[in-house]
Amino acid sequence: MKIWKLCSMKHVHNHRKKAGIILLFTLCLALGMHETVIAASREELVMEADTGTQPNITLYSKSAVLMDAASGRVLYEKNGYEHMPNASTTKIMTCILTLELGNLEDEVRVSSYAASMPKVRLGMSTDDTFRLRDLLYSLMLESHNDSAVAIAEHIAGSVEGFAQKMNQKAKELGCKDTYFITPNGLDAQDETGVHGTTAEDLAKIMSYCIQNETFLEITRTQNHQFTNLSGTKSYNCNNHNAFLQMMDGALSGKTGFTGNAGYCYVGALEREGRTFVVALLACGWPNNKSYKWADTTALMNYGLERYQNVDVCEYGEKIPPVAAVDAEPQNGRLYDKITIPLRIKEEAVIVLKREDEQVKTIYDVPKNLKAPVMEGQKVGSVTYYLGERQIAEIPICAGKSVKKLEPSWYEDYLLKLFFMKKNFYFL
Repeated sequence: MKIWKLCSMKHVHNHRKKAGIILLFTLCLALGMHETVIAASREELVMEADTGTQPNITLYSKSAVLMDAASGRVLYEKNGYEHMPNASTTKIMTCILTLELGNLEDEVRVSSYAASMPKVRLGMSTDDTFRLRDLLYSLMLESHNDSAVAIAEHIAGSVEGFAQKMNQKAKELGCKDTYFITPNGLDAQDETGVHGTTAEDLAKIMSYCIQNETFLEITRTQNHQFTNLSGTKSYNCNNHNAFLQMMDGALSGKTGFTGNAGYCYVGALEREGRTFVVALLACGWPNNKSYKWADTTALMNYGLERYQNVDVCEYGEKIPPVAAVDAEPQNGRLYDKITIPLRIKEEAVIVLKREDEQVKTIYDVPKNLKAPVMEGQKVGSVTYYLGERQIAEIPICAGKSVKKLEPSWYEDYLLKLFFMKKNFYFL
């Protein structure tokens, strides 16, 4: 009997607790239903854009991303946000940092540490000095590990100092899970983490690199010959990026391989105003060297076939005028309603999208405007969204100026009325 009573009391307590929760939930709905519905609908939109419509493309890579280089939008991904070793694709970051921080005509001295790097290497010794420009061709065409270290030590004084600059740059570019230890991408680990990145982050870095004309010039060169500065040794570097001859519009790329990373690749292609970047990690191990080319062409072809640049601007859209509050009457009559016409700046809103993707337009317009208002003043906006991503914001401006209603206007108004009456009496 005692046990039943305890259970019964607990049952009553649970009913009261549930009733309280239901009441609280009802109040929340009453006060904030609009925001809740918006949040839910946005979440559904994100799910549809990011996962629901992604095709099933058969790839060899364990991790892959196809990115729109202009916007940074991921168009396709397979484990694209997973941190993995990325081998010599690291060297695109080494190259772009050197272009931004160094002088290509600098003389680079070789340390014993740089000369001790494993293959693939240029074969430099501590007696050598090189032009920095030539070492960048060695870095990007032949992927020489000793050149990477010599460059890093020249730019930052040490490999550790250069790695700090690499990681700082990655953060500036919006990389979320990238950690660099070496300038050449050799497998490495320290107390902070494992050298590597994600396919998404790697694609972001490449999207940034291809904006640099010198980077493109170096990475598209098929052959580069040079000597050390003393002229005692000659070198010949050949480009190993086969993708440059595989597809029209191929811009740039970098291969990579280590035992932990497997075959890796990052490449870019531009065609008809569209620029795509593909990043692949762990795309097979020996003897699967050609897998990366199959995956790259498959993803590039998917982008070219399914995504087009479209102008989504709503030309000719008219917005009703808004009321002006505390505005000086413009026709001399006190109680006339004053409105302000609104104008939208019509300009192209180009977005790379699939035919089945929907663009959402949100007009943010005030119900009224408090004077004073100047013609051309921004008073609202039109915002375009593709999924959850904002793609453009166009200003809405006032179509005319209105002055603030000052006390002096009333004085003038009353004086006019007085003299009008006085003149009427005289008549």
